[in-house]
Amino acid sequence: MTNKELAGKVAIVTGAGRNIGRAIALALADGGASIMVNARSNRAEAEAVVREIEAAGGKALVHIGDVADPAAVRTMIAGRPDVIFHLAGVVSGEAELDFEKGMRVNLDGSRVLLEAVRAIGDGYRPRLVFTSSIAVYGAPFPDAIPDDFHLTPLTSYGAQKAVTELLLADYTRRGFVDGVGIRLPNIVVRPGKPNKAASGFFSGIIREPLAGQEAVLPVDDSVGNWHASPRAAAGFLVHAAGLDAAKLGPRINLAMPGVYCTVADQIAALRRIAGDKVAARIRREPDPLIVRIVAGWPKRFDPRRAIALGFKAENSFDEIIRIHIEEDLDGKIAA
Repeated sequence: MTNKELAGKVAIVTGAGRNIGRAIALALADGGASIMVNARSNRAEAEAVVREIEAAGGKALVHIGDVADPAAVRTMIAGRPDVIFHLAGVVSGEAELDFEKGMRVNLDGSRVLLEAVRAIGDGYRPRLVFTSSIAVYGAPFPDAIPDDFHLTPLTSYGAQKAVTELLLADYTRRGFVDGVGIRLPNIVVRPGKPNKAASGFFSGIIREPLAGQEAVLPVDDSVGNWHASPRAAAGFLVHAAGLDAAKLGPRINLAMPGVYCTVADQIAALRRIAGDKVAARIRREPDPLIVRIVAGWPKRFDPRRAIALGFKAENSFDEIIRIHIEEDLDGKIAA
């Protein structure tokens, strides 16, 4: 979606207090859209995003409400937004440790949102961009995952995302919404404090050393994954908002482009950019739960459909690190 296409649009971003949601909200506001920033309970976090949008000359307001609460969601979409970016969710490690919470937020919350849109009726059919995950896939894997690879998730988080993808596709087929599901790579480097995502160490082993802090590495150096920056992730979702439904076709859930590298490759890139002293701040401490979860994730993709539809990511992990230094560290690395 271009800036010209955003002008005059009304968009909602659920879970907008997080870094990707914030980046999307700012991109939308820059294009001239009016934004509703949703957060489950953290009003201060949501209001901080709104202040950034308004400082950039955009229009925004806050909605505090749980996406699993039907009344709250009905209030949130009562104004019939043109685009809904659905990012709210429980992260992978937390969803595995707290099954009920993961199901309530990731699955039930998504269905509540879909049902609230359907209930409006009267021809209302917003574009709904859903943040799915590469965790929807399950082993055994080929060397590179093709677009038509089966979904056999090996975690509760992956299962919740896969079921929501199926619901999104069916609600789209029935004409209730105009959906696009974006299977995000592992997003690195996430700014701020660590969360309970099983993949969090991929960011931690870059973010903490660059900030002068020790980082814990819970897996072997040979572990590989598919990465993209927060900047690329926001770009994926904003681009998805403007996709031509006819070009997308009925297979509305897409794996995104990214950069494949191992943990050893990440550390080598960190050393190239920041030096040996910074790279030495990584401490190895195996975590059996993280090792088990990560072992069930795909590593490399062949996302031809997404690339043909105009989605773009970085070309190297060095580029991903440099984006983090530029955008989150003001160009400064801790000595």
